[in-house]
This record gives sequence, structure tokens and C-alpha cells, in this order.
Amino acid sequence: MDLKSLIRDIPDFPKPGILFRDITTLLRNPEGLRSTIDTLAEKCADFSVDFVIGMESRGFIFGAPLAYRLGAGFIPVRKPGKLPAAVHAIEYELEYGMDRLEVHQDALHPPDCRILIVDDVIATGGTAAATAKLVEQSGCQLVGFAFVIELKALAGRDRLPDVPIVTLIEY
Repeated sequence: MDLKSLIRDIPDFPKPGILFRDITTLLRNPEGLRSTIDTLAEKCADFSVDFVIGMESRGFIFGAPLAYRLGAGFIPVRKPGKLPAAVHAIEYELEYGMDRLEVHQDALHPPDCRILIVDDVIATGGTAAATAKLVEQSGCQLVGFAFVIELKALAGRDRLPDVPIVTLIEY
């Protein structure tokens, strides 16, 4: 299936000069959504993951059904103040400031848990790299990343640890 044809381009969003790749048109298409999850599952099947981690919020959309397909658990990584129990946290730099991600401390069980990090897009790689550091802090093993879209010109994969990276669509 041509997934790229299901993604809408929005010029000048969220600010002038940015071409936004809108996945809501992919998500509303039943065959496109099914094909996305099925293809990610096929490409990640050999990773033998125990848990899929998805980052707030679009990582949840793809991460939970992918975890189901892989027979793994799903762990959400959230923005500050959203998780009720003790958390591991990491601050990371954005192009316009700092941000923070959190995961429940009891969500990951080292040393034998194998983690796949999933998100909709890899752009500059900051959020994915920060999530990888959370996995590292936990003592679990990061076995790969999976993204629906990769914005190649932003070279986000260069910021990620040396593990397999699966992408379905490249711009």
C-alpha cells in the first residue's frame, strides 16, 4: 500500500516555512492504518521485544497496537505530571527550549527486558534520543526504534544509539 499517498502536507504549519506532514489522514483510513501497523510488526518481528515504548502522544497511537501485534506489553512515556507513581525522568533540549519525559519506575524490569521505541515521526531525534536514555537509565536493553515517517534532511537518526531503526516513509 502507498502509505505516503495517505499523508497530507500542510504548508506553513506550525509556523511559516514549515511543511507539516499530517498523519490524521492516514489514521482515518482503515486500510492505511492496518497496513501501517502490520508492516511495522513485520519489520520488527525479529527484535523479540518484551515492551514497546511510545512517547506522548502519537507514539501511543502506533505503539499500543504494535505491542499487541508483537505480543509485547506497552509502556507510555509521558510529559511531566501525567504519571501517578514514582518516575524516572529526563530533561532534553528542543530547538526552542527544554522539555522533560517521564516513565514509571516500576514499568521496566532490568536486566532482561527488551525494548522497542516507537513514534510517528523522527525529525531531529531529540525525543527519541531522550527516551532511549530513559531506557538506558532503567537498565533494560534497547533493541530498536520504529517510526512511520523519517524526515531525512533533519538527520535525527544520527542522534540515536546504534540499534536497528525501522521507518516506513521517508521525506
